[in-house]
Amino acid sequence: MDDQTRRAWAYLSRVAEPPNPRLADLIVSFGAVEAADRIRRRALTDPRLARATEARFDIDSAEKDLELLDRMDGRLVTAEDDEWPRLAFGSFRGVDSKQRPQAHPPLVLWAVGPARLCDVAERAASIVGTRAATGYGEHVAADLAAGLVERYVTVVSGAAYGIDGAAHRAALAAEGETVAVMAAGVDVPYPSGHSALLHRIARHGVVVSEYPPGTRPTRRQFLARNRLVAALSGATVVVEAGARSGAANTAAWAHALGRQVGAVPGPVTSSSSVGCHVLISAGASVVTRAADIVELVGRVGELAPDLVRPVSVVDDLTDVELAVYEA
Repeated sequence: MDDQTRRAWAYLSRVAEPPNPRLADLIVSFGAVEAADRIRRRALTDPRLARATEARFDIDSAEKDLELLDRMDGRLVTAEDDEWPRLAFGSFRGVDSKQRPQAHPPLVLWAVGPARLCDVAERAASIVGTRAATGYGEHVAADLAAGLVERYVTVVSGAAYGIDGAAHRAALAAEGETVAVMAAGVDVPYPSGHSALLHRIARHGVVVSEYPPGTRPTRRQFLARNRLVAALSGATVVVEAGARSGAANTAAWAHALGRQVGAVPGPVTSSSSVGCHVLISAGASVVTRAADIVELVGRVGELAPDLVRPVSVVDDLTDVELAVYEA
């Protein structure tokens, strides 16, 4: 990609709130450079796109954004690049955008880290859950993430406190690959308490966002981000969640995109497991170990081994002896 095209993509990523399918259509029709030029000149025939870009069309910080990205050893990934996860993002075409207006792939991805997005999407699972995690939830999230790394599955999450952080840390501790999908710019560590964690992810996995540098997170951006967490993963597993939560939203996106959905059962007395039990009752797979997730995302025939039952006094009895014992 030449410098002019790269600057055009960077400009376009800031000019409208993503995802914007009308902007994407303009780029498909004219290319990134011509699309950027038409927006700058206000030479748009689509009134809705004109309104969507009206507030930002004269803000061109592309060169500054790209310089910052270069200093971070990052890259701008577009649909023109080999790294673009085409198959994963192609799933958005099967979602009714009238029911889900955000059901569109990102325009670009700002990425920092050695992991290639196209490779990540081939064998990945997202582990998500509440920020207010219990000790049980954090323990299970860490155990699942470490088990996935052992089975060469990339761990995807949103870098939030609680379940997300536990999953990322465990994947790194197991020397595996993990992906943090951000609702802010890649240069904005959010939450700030995870600044060091995000730095480690950028060294060993990848930190990725559809938002340009300097972007602060909003509630809408968190909800939009969830669709990318689901899209980059073959399965989404909710470890702990309330009745209404961002994790449940991610699971809903996974279902809409045709991905597998799993949930970890918890104590019936715990409000942190209510969302998981709702998902299970709606058909989500019960997940209690990493092997269960591998069965969801793995190759055909890659099944979880049978659980080992505790040894009991009846294990070695013959059928006749068992009948007498149970009489």
